[in-house]
Amino acid sequence: MQKLDLVAGATLAVDKPLTWSSFQLVNKVRKECCRYLGIKKLKVGHAGTLDPLASGVMILCTGRHTKRIEELQAGRKEYIADIRLGATTPTFDRESEPDAHFPTEHITPELVAQALERFVGPIDQVPPTFSAVKVDGRRAYDLARKGRDFELKAKPIVIDELELLECKLPDLKVRVLCSKGTYIRALARDIGQALGSGGYLTDLRRTRVGDYSIDQCITLEELEHFLHEQVMTLDEAAACATN
Repeated sequence: MQKLDLVAGATLAVDKPLTWSSFQLVNKVRKECCRYLGIKKLKVGHAGTLDPLASGVMILCTGRHTKRIEELQAGRKEYIADIRLGATTPTFDRESEPDAHFPTEHITPELVAQALERFVGPIDQVPPTFSAVKVDGRRAYDLARKGRDFELKAKPIVIDELELLECKLPDLKVRVLCSKGTYIRALARDIGQALGSGGYLTDLRRTRVGDYSIDQCITLEELEHFLHEQVMTLDEAAACATN
């Protein structure tokens, strides 16, 4: 297998660790790549962020492959999500403490299955208040942290598959296959509402982006070895260019 030329352009699938921001991951990979190549700068971009409290597949592009970012972002995403019913949080996940509690005694596995069916197909979804959606040129999360009142409009998305993997009430584990722009945190909120309760994410792992699955990803622990085994040095790249 031919080695990758990061300067000319390459696409990497990386397993983002829990608690890391997407920005931190890009910076870490760029730093390690520059160190390996002995250069000070390398163009690196990502094809879709992940929240700090989510882990899994992130696609990074270097060099001319950054032109592929829009194409890669359009790919279907797959997630494994843990949802806790009976409460809501301002951020719709564990980043904030529950701000309201709701009954769950009436919820059965049969009701859960019926509720999930309602979300399969084209739907309109209101993004989370704490999200990067822009409101009059400002990020929604900036306005939310300042306590500003604003309303986000629903956006069309598509959920291709929504599979119930575990039902240990009040906790659910679901697999979601969806379009670009889907907020799984908002889906957790909406599932809770559909069940006459509340809901928020307790764990989220992205297992696929387009053709890239989690088993193809490089972990940060593997990155140094990957660079030495799979990436051309500058001298090797120059030799290839002259052949």
